[in-house]
Amino acid sequence: MNSEARILEPGQLEAPAGEIPFLRLPDIRTVFSRRATRFRHLAQGHPLGGFLTLLGALSDAQQAELDMFPEVPLPSADALDLARQHGLPPLGVHMWQRDPAWRNTYTGLLRRLENYVLPDDTRRLLDELTYPDADWLEHQADLLLNSEYASQDARMTPFVAAALQTYWVHMVQSLGAAAFDRIESASLCPACGQRPVASVLYGGGVDTGLRYLHCSLCATEWHMVRAKCSNCESTKGISYFELEGGNGAIKAEACDACNTYLKVLYLARDFESEPCADDCASLGLDILLDESGKQRSGPNLYLHPGSL
Repeated sequence: MNSEARILEPGQLEAPAGEIPFLRLPDIRTVFSRRATRFRHLAQGHPLGGFLTLLGALSDAQQAELDMFPEVPLPSADALDLARQHGLPPLGVHMWQRDPAWRNTYTGLLRRLENYVLPDDTRRLLDELTYPDADWLEHQADLLLNSEYASQDARMTPFVAAALQTYWVHMVQSLGAAAFDRIESASLCPACGQRPVASVLYGGGVDTGLRYLHCSLCATEWHMVRAKCSNCESTKGISYFELEGGNGAIKAEACDACNTYLKVLYLARDFESEPCADDCASLGLDILLDESGKQRSGPNLYLHPGSL
């Protein structure tokens, strides 16, 4: 593992002209199809190729379900104003009452997977999980969103995550960027309040050199200056790690102050990188950071710790 211990001052590498856009909403037309393409590419020759291929199929199914997602209740104008006044995410996972539509999406995702060539054991698992009890499914969603891994049914994790992601992306895009503002905690998604799966360092156009945190749930991205911990916002003791032989397209940004890390994707080195997919395909980096005593600050909702 390579380590870069050089400490950068906030804004040192980030001096764009004009105002920096705070939010980048997911492109509802391609958010999951692009992820699916990346999963399939990363699966080639990968030790976890079978799992990555399954997640590629699941992402395809997410895009199909998103394209036909029904209208669901959204926060009122008064609720949006109240959230803005108190620095809260309008679609906060711990405050927003989920509509049953997300459960229909869960079933729809698993039924779509029946059209893919899958191993017999995976197909048997899908048959078993397609029609769970509604209360049980809601309970699994609560556990996932609260990162209560010990009580989760690990078999359901990627499918519950996929349904919740589809639902939240739909709501975020339905509301539009004007509905969201900065919230009290800069380390949480300003739309849904979830933690980021990774950060993205853009490498082209007007966004060159800008860092955005990528939400693990709704795929919204929000700006945070570089050389600052994405968890505790410390600007001291920041270091970067990567696997030996890597091309520099993905690193782990570690913080001594809070003893956590989060991966950074460098799009200038691999423009096709996608936060959720590339994070899943770089678990070796997580293992090395774990062995060094660092804890991950944000989840990948497709993954249940200990299931791989």
